[in-house]
Amino acid sequence: MSPMPPPAPPMPAIAETRGPTLIYDGECGVCLQAVALLKRWDREHVLHFVPFQDGAAVARFGIALPALAAAMHLIVPDGRVFAGADAIPELLRLFPGKRWLSPLFRIPGVLPLARRIYAWIAIRRHCLVRGMGGR
Repeated sequence: MSPMPPPAPPMPAIAETRGPTLIYDGECGVCLQAVALLKRWDREHVLHFVPFQDGAAVARFGIALPALAAAMHLIVPDGRVFAGADAIPELLRLFPGKRWLSPLFRIPGVLPLARRIYAWIAIRRHCLVRGMGGR
């Protein structure tokens, strides 16, 4: 009787196999418009989009549902997670024509201001979209 073969290595996380993944609110008009814009910028189709309402798809990332409901989350192939406004410069880096905008977030005060603006919009996002797609 031969010894058992060693176990297979674990499967890589979805972010590692599909590149960066953006988790967003699929029932939010503002979010859907932002995703539409990102899809237009993503000419090389490097970014994978998943609404947080797709429980099976988001479960493999291990991010709590309340956090996903509060802000978009960008998961990059190395496993790092960027939420809300912190995801914006990382998203800009993915698109050749927009990369030049990413360093602007390193200017003192820009990212904290972006976080405040993002939080303000995120809290009111369902009220801001009357007449748009989504809720």
